[in-house]
Amino acid sequence: MILINLRIMLTTVVFATVGVVATASAQTVLTLDQCIEQAKANNRRLAAADKQVQSARYDLRSMKANFLPSISAVGMGLYSNTKGGLNIAGGMLPVFGADMTPTGQFAAFPGMNLDYRVGWLYGGGVQLEQPLYMGGKVRTGLRMAKIGTELAAQSRRLTEQEVVLETSRAYADVVRARELRTVAERYHALLTELLRNVESARKHGLKPQNDVLRVQVKLNESELNLRRAENGLRLATMNLCHLTGHRLTEPLEITGDLPAYPAVAPAADLEARPESQLLDRKSRLAREQVRMARSERLPQVGLVGSYGYLHGIKLNDSYLLDGASYMAGVQVSIPIFHFGGRSNKMRAARAKYEQTQLEQADANERMQLELTRAANNFDESALEVQLAESSLAVADENLRLSGLRYRAGTETLSDYLAAQALWQQAYQTHVQARVNAYLDWLEYCKAAGQL
Repeated sequence: MILINLRIMLTTVVFATVGVVATASAQTVLTLDQCIEQAKANNRRLAAADKQVQSARYDLRSMKANFLPSISAVGMGLYSNTKGGLNIAGGMLPVFGADMTPTGQFAAFPGMNLDYRVGWLYGGGVQLEQPLYMGGKVRTGLRMAKIGTELAAQSRRLTEQEVVLETSRAYADVVRARELRTVAERYHALLTELLRNVESARKHGLKPQNDVLRVQVKLNESELNLRRAENGLRLATMNLCHLTGHRLTEPLEITGDLPAYPAVAPAADLEARPESQLLDRKSRLAREQVRMARSERLPQVGLVGSYGYLHGIKLNDSYLLDGASYMAGVQVSIPIFHFGGRSNKMRAARAKYEQTQLEQADANERMQLELTRAANNFDESALEVQLAESSLAVADENLRLSGLRYRAGTETLSDYLAAQALWQQAYQTHVQARVNAYLDWLEYCKAAGQL
C-alpha cells in the first residue's frame, strides 16, 4: 500500500513538472521592437492607410494618362421620317461660248427628278482624341494627384506613429504592472516574516496578542494589494496581446526594461511632424483647386480624328451614304456664360484656400503649445525620477536600520511597520516615476516630430 502511494505521488510530481515545463515553453517572449512590429502587422487602421496610399497612386497614374490620346468606339442610330424631292422641267437651253456670249445654238435638257428620304441613319467607327490645351486642367489635376499621394503617405505616417505610441504605452504598462507586483510580493514577504517572528515571540510571552493582530491586519492589506497587482499585470498583458495580434489568454512575457532615453530633450522640428505636413499638403491642394476652377473659364483645344462606316439617306432608291470614311480636325471650346456657375465655383475655391491657411496657422500655434507642454512634462518627470531615487535610497536605509533596531529591542513594532510602509510607498513612487518619465518622453518625441 505504501509502495502504491509512493508511485502515485511520483507520477503526480512528474506530470506536474512536465506541465510546468510545457507552460513555460509555450510562453511568448517579446521585446519592445518585436511588439511594435507585430502591432504594425496586425493593425487594421494601418492596413486601411496602406490601401489609401495604394488608391492615391492609382489616381496619380490615371491623371498622367490624361496627357495621352484616348481611343474609343462610337456608334449611332437615328431615324427620321423626313422626305422630299426636287423636280426641274426639261427644255432647250442656250449655249454660251468661252467669252460667255450666246452662240445662237441650243441644247436639249431632259429635266431632273430627285426624291430623297432619310429613314434610318446609322454608323459606327473608332474615334481618337488628343488634348492640346485644356486651360491648365490636366496639369493641375496631375499636381493635385501628386499632392494626394503625399497626403496619403503622411496620413499613413501619422497612423503608424499612433500605433507605435499606443504599443509603447501598453508595453510600459506591462513593465509598470510587473514591477508593482514585485514590490507587492517583497512587501508581502516582509510582513509574512514579521508575522512569523511576532507569533513566535507571543508564544514565548515576549509580545502581546495585539501586536500579532496589528501585523495580521497589515498582512491582509498586503494580500489585497498583491491581488490587485496581479490583476493589473494580467489586464496590461491582455491589452498588449490585443495590440500585437495574440490571443488575449495567451501567456505573453516581455524582456528587458524600458528603453533608454536622454536626460535632456533634444531640439524639436515641428515641420517634421506628419500633422504639419498634412496641413501643408491640404493648403497646397486648396491652391490647386483654385487653379482648377480658373481653368474651367479658359478655352480648350484638342485634336479629333475618327474612322468609321455610315449608312443612310436614300436618293432615288439608292443610298447616298454607304461606306467608310475618315475625318480629322481641331476642336475648340470657349466658355462664354454659365449663369454665374463658374464664378461661384471660383469664389468657393478661394474661400476654401483662405480657410486652410487660417487652419494651418492655428494648428501651428497649437502644436507649438503642445511641444512646450510636453517638454515641461518631461523635464518635471526627469526631476521626479531623481527625487524618487533619492527617496527610495533613504527608505531602503531607513528600513534596514529600523529592522536592526526592532530586532535589538530598541524600536517599537509601530515604527517598524511604518518603516516598511514608507519603503513600499517609496518603491511604488519610484516605479511610477520611471514609467511616467518614459511615457512623457514618448509624448515629447511625438510632439517634436521624432517618434
